[in-house]
Amino acid sequence: MNVEIKPGHKIAFVGPSGCGKSTIIQLLQRFYLPESGTITIDGVDIKDFDIHYLRSKYGVVSQEPVLFNASFRENIKYNKYDAT
Repeated sequence: MNVEIKPGHKIAFVGPSGCGKSTIIQLLQRFYLPESGTITIDGVDIKDFDIHYLRSKYGVVSQEPVLFNASFRENIKYNKYDAT
């Protein structure tokens, strides 16, 4: 699969259940690495990015949101420490 996203553009992965949307997002966020091929951003392999920086650049809305046993504020601040 080849996908090129132009600078400043936003995209959405949409499709039926089981078509690979979540897998693509998990690969982009480095929850696991591809078995073959590479994922690059501006020609740089995602393995070379700081993982916290990389994950902070994605907005994900899943079908089944997961909340931790905490307040909404604490859930939002879980990965975005400086959220107001």
